[in-house]
Amino acid sequence: MSKHRAARLIHFLGLFAMAATGALAQTQTQTPESFYRGRTVSIYIGFGGGGSYDFYGHLIARHMGKHIPGNPTVVAQSMPGAGSFKLANWLTSLAPRDGTAMGIVSQAVALEEALGSPGVQYKTRDFNWIGRATSVIEIMMTGEKAKAKTIDDAYTTEVMIGGTGPGSPSEGYPKLLNAAAGTKFRIIAGYPASAEVLLAMEKGEVDAAFTSFGSLTAYHQDWLDQKKVHLLAQGTVARTRELPDVPAVGELGKTPQDRQMLQLYASTADIGRSFIAPPGLPTERVAVLRAAFDATMNDPEFRAEVTRVKAEFHPLPGEQVQKLIEATAQTPPEVIARMKALLQGNN
Repeated sequence: MSKHRAARLIHFLGLFAMAATGALAQTQTQTPESFYRGRTVSIYIGFGGGGSYDFYGHLIARHMGKHIPGNPTVVAQSMPGAGSFKLANWLTSLAPRDGTAMGIVSQAVALEEALGSPGVQYKTRDFNWIGRATSVIEIMMTGEKAKAKTIDDAYTTEVMIGGTGPGSPSEGYPKLLNAAAGTKFRIIAGYPASAEVLLAMEKGEVDAAFTSFGSLTAYHQDWLDQKKVHLLAQGTVARTRELPDVPAVGELGKTPQDRQMLQLYASTADIGRSFIAPPGLPTERVAVLRAAFDATMNDPEFRAEVTRVKAEFHPLPGEQVQKLIEATAQTPPEVIARMKALLQGNN
């Protein structure tokens, strides 16, 4: 290379470096308002339409934008697949890390990671947990045509239940109950979301479905009013105020060890419908999103909509959700090992 060309190359590289440094400095000094103004923030939903994850994803998207500095447009988008593992993995590896992408994934993501479930390529503790809209009362129910009307019936009668993916409670609970309590659930896998399972139950293609109580009351209150469904169990550690007569999964089990395992799995209901952002976000962007989420939870218009549709509403700040995630890592390894063997085994 000639001295003249080398000098030009060095000069060009110098200009490039100065420009890059300037851009970086501009990004670092950019206020949240100037960054978000005119942008779009996407909230990705790890399940298909019609279920409670979809409901809360769209609900937050409708209200959160006005609480983010610069008032960006906030949109909800579906990215279903593998019990929300697809979205969790995408947020880990491909999503933008600038505060314009959020997600709502299965409440069991931390437990599934601890279990080493196939398809998990994320680290739950690395996500930035933005906040929880609600803890969740999930219910296992049968349709009016099913033979099983109570959880006791499921000990003697085979119950076909629709499954929405290996990482979803719709498949986890039946497997654990079969092993720890002696029920006879048979998982019919392949449904993209709980809405499709509910439709299949209504048609009599499956006997049972697993969904949130809030989703049921929001979309199918008539089923309860007309006694078209039978509530077998609720996926909680103990019976809730809302459903005092429905057995809690945490009280079932043949031995104390069985009940400990069921209670651990049911504890994921505390994660509920929580929102995450990708790993590696600048600290200040995490703070902005958490503050905006908390403000949304206190927004009168948001609360009015929650009240109008009778949605479950037990919010929790992101910092506290992060602590719940950390607690999963403290689970005794022998409990995890047994649960892993059961959940990853064949139905």
